[in-house]
Amino acid sequence: MIKQARFLISNTDVSKCPPPDRPEYAFIGRSNVGKSSLINMLTGQKNLAKISTLPGKTQLINHFIIDETWYLVDLPGYGYAKLSVSVKEKFQKLISKYILNRENLYCLFVLIDIRHEPQKIDVEFITWLGENHIPFAIIFTKADKLGKVSVEKNRAAYIQELSKIWEELPPILVSSSLNGTGREEIISFIENVNVS
Repeated sequence: MIKQARFLISNTDVSKCPPPDRPEYAFIGRSNVGKSSLINMLTGQKNLAKISTLPGKTQLINHFIIDETWYLVDLPGYGYAKLSVSVKEKFQKLISKYILNRENLYCLFVLIDIRHEPQKIDVEFITWLGENHIPFAIIFTKADKLGKVSVEKNRAAYIQELSKIWEELPPILVSSSLNGTGREEIISFIENVNVS
């Protein structure tokens, strides 16, 4: 489990990210999917990642160092409609430059709100990751907002949608920042990747 986590640096320039000397795990998803809450839940710190009620608030690449051995990265959300076209394009360039060029990115976690049916923007983003051979896993968030039957139904709907394109599905995890669901599984996943 995570013993120590601290904020390291925020920036808008991939070249200014910390040296690629440790494994790195990044979190991305549509705006308001619960990235900051999930990071806080995983690290056991309520205020490590700043939580905002306003979607589209994370506009920087935020690096946190975990147990001095690996980096956790909070990336800007994608697909927030109220941002201007120029700001959206700037984000898109920043995100794609980071994802395609960060040599120590061991896994990108794509966060998806379990309450919704498969969204075109998420499926397109996941497809783009596959086309570019980016290692990634899916984390469904906000599982506490639904009953177990609905969680499984919505998870199955996503699997069915992705199976139309993918022969082999990426790892899929389910989480809730409110009650800690998925914490052990996500941290174990990271630890297993680190030692493999």
